[in-house]
Amino acid sequence: MAAFARAFGALIQRSTLSSLKNPSLIRRIEFLELGLQCVRVGVSDVQQVRQLRAFEPVCMGRRSCKIAGRKDAQNLKKMKRNSKIGKEIVAAIKKGGPSPSSNTVLAAILDKARALDVPKEIIERNIKKASEKGQDTFIEKVYEVYGFGGVGMVVEVLTDKITRSVAEIRNVVKDCGAKLADPGSNMFKFRRVRVVNIKSGDADKDQLLSVALDAGAEDVIEPTNIDDDDDDDGNEERYYKIITSSEGYEDVLSKLREEGIPFEQDSGYELLPLNPIEVDDEAMDLNKELISKLLELDDVDAVYSDQK
Repeated sequence: MAAFARAFGALIQRSTLSSLKNPSLIRRIEFLELGLQCVRVGVSDVQQVRQLRAFEPVCMGRRSCKIAGRKDAQNLKKMKRNSKIGKEIVAAIKKGGPSPSSNTVLAAILDKARALDVPKEIIERNIKKASEKGQDTFIEKVYEVYGFGGVGMVVEVLTDKITRSVAEIRNVVKDCGAKLADPGSNMFKFRRVRVVNIKSGDADKDQLLSVALDAGAEDVIEPTNIDDDDDDDGNEERYYKIITSSEGYEDVLSKLREEGIPFEQDSGYELLPLNPIEVDDEAMDLNKELISKLLELDDVDAVYSDQK
């Protein structure tokens, strides 16, 4: 290191003597001198400088962090939706063939994909994937998890490799400190219902209660509460839920169209807790982290909990 520094200093000195009549070289010499200073500080100090530059950008304030997190959640939700439709396309083709004219299930899925603006390349890629040799069909599986604070969770999976999906779920649950439950341990805490989701900024409760009453729906569930300082930006993530039977589902959609109220095109069946339970802040945060990590898995389509 010392020998290199001396040789480097001699090079700068010769360059300085030759540049006294050539000002254009002065900036280069300054750069070389800066390099020599970096050499003199030693390897350990350089490593410290590198460590300082390794930190990730920090959100400027609590509010900006929450907005960034909300956008990430929206992107994840969109990716999950597109992935699920792709899997449904593969499963429908495996079961009924690639022609929408003769495969009514496939035709319905393609109509839904177009309504949701699923990218064309995703549709085409999965149609091609369904005909590939060795591609298994996708099947639905349900796993149950004991969360924190007595909370029960149900994880819905659409997978072509059951062993892979259960291994991934088991690893996430274990890493988070939770526990996989035996089949039937949590399912009795939920009921499967037909749900129509409406963004809270697109309608008010009185409006939706009127629609639900006229269409014969069962109930209207208000959006979950969020922090007061997020009210201005929270509408995009908060939803009213109109609960209805399978028979009355189309009647609700028809009534919403008549009233000019937009609704989520991917609305369908959901699991709703029969008796939501309250937990402390620590358990709530742990459950949120667990659900978030489960949803990051490719095979997981939805996670339901009975946390209030």
